[in-house]
Amino acid sequence: MNELNALPAAATATVRKVDPKNAQTAKEFEGMFLGQMTKMMLESVEKGEVNGGAGEEMFKGVLAEKLGTEMANRGGIGLAPAVLESILKLQQGK
Repeated sequence: MNELNALPAAATATVRKVDPKNAQTAKEFEGMFLGQMTKMMLESVEKGEVNGGAGEEMFKGVLAEKLGTEMANRGGIGLAPAVLESILKLQQGK
């Protein structure tokens, strides 16, 4: 066989089309997960002499949620691809 005509196995593999809604769902899931982790970390921080008072307590959850979303938007921790793979397997009935 001519080496120039031989395709690597990866090139001949079937390419799946990913629904953008599924990719967005996976990304949002990662954002929620990171937000919950951030919230638990913020709750574990001891309060010092200077704190934000009632306002800080009220908006700590919102801050954690926004941080989680932003972390996911900037690449996250690699959870979204695993979730997307699970979504695709569920849709294919595997």
